[in-house]
Amino acid sequence: MIAVAVLLLPALGVLLFVMDRVEDRLSARPSAARHARKRHLRLVHDAGPPAAGRTRARRSRRHGKAA
Repeated sequence: MIAVAVLLLPALGVLLFVMDRVEDRLSARPSAARHARKRHLRLVHDAGPPAAGRTRARRSRRHGKAA
């Protein structure tokens, strides 16, 4: 009985160490991809009828297709 406990002790120690490392890796924040940029969200303006007496500002091509 003691021989079985002594033989299993190193295996259980290694299993405990490996499971601790796996848990740390799973609970850590994912790293951002290298190509990911930190962008801010762009607001989409209301497409309703323009107010009387106001002219709409001309949008660039980049912002024209917001949706």
